[in-house]
Amino acid sequence: MAMEITRPGKSSLIVESPVMPAAGTAGFGDEYKSLVKLEKLGALVTNPVTFQPWQPAGGTRVVPLDAGILVHTGLPNPGLSKVLDQYRQLWAGLPMPLILHLVGTTVEQVRQGAERIDRENSVDAVELGLNDDITWQEVEQLVKAAITHTEKPVLVRLPLGDTYTLARAADDAGAGALVIAAPPRGTARDPYTGRLVSGRLYGPLVKPLTLRVVGQMASKVDVPIIGAGGIHSQQDARDYMEAGARAVQVDSVTWVDPKMLEWIARDLGGLVLTRQAGALGDEWFPGIGITEQKAREEAARKSGDTARKKN
Repeated sequence: MAMEITRPGKSSLIVESPVMPAAGTAGFGDEYKSLVKLEKLGALVTNPVTFQPWQPAGGTRVVPLDAGILVHTGLPNPGLSKVLDQYRQLWAGLPMPLILHLVGTTVEQVRQGAERIDRENSVDAVELGLNDDITWQEVEQLVKAAITHTEKPVLVRLPLGDTYTLARAADDAGAGALVIAAPPRGTARDPYTGRLVSGRLYGPLVKPLTLRVVGQMASKVDVPIIGAGGIHSQQDARDYMEAGARAVQVDSVTWVDPKMLEWIARDLGGLVLTRQAGALGDEWFPGIGITEQKAREEAARKSGDTARKKN
């Protein structure tokens, strides 16, 4: 069922499912294609991309926590032009829209990046990532730089913090949708080196923080909201939708259980079937959808036809 997840208009973003991976969790479209049926997703959000190349962070990258992980990568990428050259052909063949996550560094780089992306037929929308310590004035400047230099929808991923003020600034500047929110930052001690490491926090405990903010923002701004943070089950995603989100982004569960991303997409896309009474364990599994059921029925029919011909 088609649904509009950005402001109405000639360049609005329409998807078949309100579920997509969050930036930084599913690569650029090639990493999980053998593990997840991408056609079940509403869109694919890329890893963060900067206009100029960025090098990876030094030292510890991942710190395990009791209820999640802390990740510090430095957002390494070869720069916008090389990413487009490398993945253009892959993206053109995707069965759903491609949202390129562009890191909002400077106004000039956002302007140049938006102009470059606007010429790309393989990219359907831009998600603008903002720094955690950004001011509302800077939000306005960056969002305007993006929307005035591309006709593609511009989604804005906000940091947790002064979310209402930043959301109003992005809304006033013309953002097509707000992604609430980027993973919060934290500091933890690396058990292997003994050093304190700063990074972004991922895990189920992030959900109550962002779910509360999504509910608050849904009643205060008119721009569509995409909820993100701590979604590890179908019910987690439905909670965001009940709070007022028009769509959701799934992050860290994809790293430990990629199939869950697909199951959540099936669930919110209305494709999940209830388990039939008396079904054997290898006949049904949580998250099985109508499409897969039909495929199995067709395979069984063909198998039956073959057996009858042999007899």
